[in-house]
Amino acid sequence: MRMCMVAYTYYEGDNRVRRYAETLVKRGDTVDAIVLRQDGAASFTNVSGVNVYKVQRRTINERFKIEYLLKLVTFLIRSFFRLTYLHIRHRYDLIHVHSIPDFEVFAALGAKLLGAKVVLDIHDIVPELFISKFNSSTDSPLFKMLLLVERLSMAFADHVIVANHIWHQRLIARSVSARKCTVVMNYPDPSIFRVRKQGGRGEKFIMIYPGTLSIHQGLETAIRAVDLIRERVADLEFHIYGKGTDQQYFEDLVKTLGLQDRIFFRNIVPIEKLPQIIAGADLGVEPKLKRSFGNEAFSTKILEFMYVGIPVIASDTLVHTHYFDESLVKFFRSEDEEDLAECIVQLRKDKRLRDTLVANSFRYMEQNNWEVRKYTYLNIVDSLTSS
Repeated sequence: MRMCMVAYTYYEGDNRVRRYAETLVKRGDTVDAIVLRQDGAASFTNVSGVNVYKVQRRTINERFKIEYLLKLVTFLIRSFFRLTYLHIRHRYDLIHVHSIPDFEVFAALGAKLLGAKVVLDIHDIVPELFISKFNSSTDSPLFKMLLLVERLSMAFADHVIVANHIWHQRLIARSVSARKCTVVMNYPDPSIFRVRKQGGRGEKFIMIYPGTLSIHQGLETAIRAVDLIRERVADLEFHIYGKGTDQQYFEDLVKTLGLQDRIFFRNIVPIEKLPQIIAGADLGVEPKLKRSFGNEAFSTKILEFMYVGIPVIASDTLVHTHYFDESLVKFFRSEDEEDLAECIVQLRKDKRLRDTLVANSFRYMEQNNWEVRKYTYLNIVDSLTSS
C-alpha cells in the first residue's frame, strides 16, 4: 500500500505524525510526507524510511489573524499541487491529512477525485483553538464560519480521527457522524521512548517542560512558581524545550524576575533525543491553562514523562482529570502559581511519593502505549483501502 501524510508541521519534531508514518513503513507500506521546512533544511529528505517533502518554510512568529491564516492558505495551495503531482506519479491508496487546519484536508481534492481515500486527523479542534489563540469568542462571526469549515472538512473526509474522547463527543454532536469518527490518542512509541530514568540524582533537581511556548500552555504559572520557591528549593532548575509565538514574552518574564540562573530555554529537539532529555530530569510539569481550548487539549507530554519514569505535576484541566487521578499525577489548581509551587516543594522533599507515582505510571503505561494501541489506527487504514 502507498500512503501520503500531509501536515502543517515540522516532520522531525512531530511525534504523532511520525508515529503513524513509521508504523506503516515498518509493516511494509510506502509512505511519503508533505510538511513544513525549517530554516536551512533541505526540501527533501528520508527519515526512517519515510520520504519527506518540505514544501514551505515557516517561522513560528504569527501574532495577527491574517498573518496566521495566510501561511495556512499558502501551505494548502502548495501541498495541493505537490500532492496531486505525486499522486499522478505514484497513485496513493490513502491520504492522511493532519489538522490544524482542518481545511487542509482539501489538499487531497485532486487525489480523492482520482480514487484515493482520505483520513482527516484532528490533533486540535480549530474553532476552540482560534478563540484561545486570538482572544475571540464563540459569538464571533469568524468562529461560526470556522464551525462551517469544520463540518465541510469532515464531510469531505472518508474517516475522521480525533485526539481525545472529550473532543470526540463534541465533534459527533456538531460536525460528523459517530460511524466515521474514531479516537486515536497520541500514545508514546516504545521503540522511541525505551529510555528509562535511572536511580539517583545529580547536583540539581531538574524540572522539565518540552512543548509549545504559548500563553495557553500555562508556562507563566510555572515560571512564577519557580520564583516563589527559589529559596526553599535551592537546587531547583527549570528546563524549557521548544519554540512558540510567546517565547519572547516568557524570556522577558524570566529576566524581569531575575531567574536566568534557574530557568533555561532550549531549542526544539528531534523526537529521538527527547527520551534521553526527559530521563535526565527529576520532574515533569504540564501547566496548561484551564480555559476553553487548554481545558480540553490532551497533552502527550504527560504520557511521555510517565513512560520514561519521572513523576508528573499537571494542572487540573478537564482532560487531565478525565484520564488520570492522584495515584498517577500530582494535580495543582490551574493558573495558581502558589499551589504549583507547593506541589514542587512536596515532590522535591518526598522521595517516596515520587517513587509511588512512577511505579503506578509504569503499570498504567503497560496498556497505554502505541505498541498496544496502534491497531485501532491500522484497522481504520485497512478497512478504507480494502473497500
